[in-house]
Amino acid sequence: MDHKEKVRCLIIGSGPAGYTAAIYASRANLNPVLYEGMVPGGQLTITTEVENFPGYPEGIEGVTMMEDFRKQAARFGTDIRKGIATAADLSVRPFKITIDGKKTIEAEALIIATGATAKYLGLPDEKKYAGMGVSACATCDGFFYRKKQVAVVGGGDTACEEALYLSTLAERVYMIVRKPFFRASKVMQEKVFKTSNIKVLFEHNATGLFGENGVEGVHLVKRSGEPDEERYDLAVDGFFLAIGHTPNTGIFKKWITTDDYGYIITQNGKPMTDIEGVFAAGDVADPDYRQAITAAASGCKAAIEAERYLSCKALEPNQ
Repeated sequence: MDHKEKVRCLIIGSGPAGYTAAIYASRANLNPVLYEGMVPGGQLTITTEVENFPGYPEGIEGVTMMEDFRKQAARFGTDIRKGIATAADLSVRPFKITIDGKKTIEAEALIIATGATAKYLGLPDEKKYAGMGVSACATCDGFFYRKKQVAVVGGGDTACEEALYLSTLAERVYMIVRKPFFRASKVMQEKVFKTSNIKVLFEHNATGLFGENGVEGVHLVKRSGEPDEERYDLAVDGFFLAIGHTPNTGIFKKWITTDDYGYIITQNGKPMTDIEGVFAAGDVADPDYRQAITAAASGCKAAIEAERYLSCKALEPNQ
């Protein structure tokens, strides 16, 4: 059995970035092969309703939107496959990607759209209430909590940004901060302290959530393990995680330059990595925005640059 296959353009990942790259690459006759990865459709499949993507005035379920993206990519000829990239060798061309630890794909151009995974506390209730009050994206879901009570977990800049954003929508925002101080920059701290409807709960840990048909509150412990430890419940309608994301770049770090957090570094706002012919799109290279529309846009850019790269290679002597 032949475990090797050669392709012109390989796309790894199936969120807005991967599917958009596939739409553009297939229309450019690059005959792209796309592997969907561990979560076909990406993080949007765990989002309930998407209301901020242009073209959907009534909003759309995240799963439905990704199904539409997938159908459009397939319509133009993208070879969409199930499978997870488990190893990579980008030292020579064609680039070699191992799928499911078994099959090797040799690609002339590679688009990495593997996304970033939100960090969670590890509470069973986080999964229980996923899409029912638990969120890792205030920009995505904050609108649903207008005039309501919400909690934000985290003490860094991201948590402060999320809390400030939510403060413009929610009636009250509680910040659950494990330590007795913020890790955020002084500027962000000052903004939080000056916002009247944000209450900071230092030295607090969330131990669980409760509610009948969605989140109705959070179980808290103050100064855990100390003589004056205090346990109580706080009524909230939304529970936002803001303790960071982990970019899915493990198999590529040996070959591609990443920042201190593992995000792929691209060149001057373009999708090119420091390896010619390897492109990055979506959240895997975006620590700042992490929105469906910015991911889709970067997927478009990656496919266009891949087409340009392959066209130039075709014109070179001895190709």
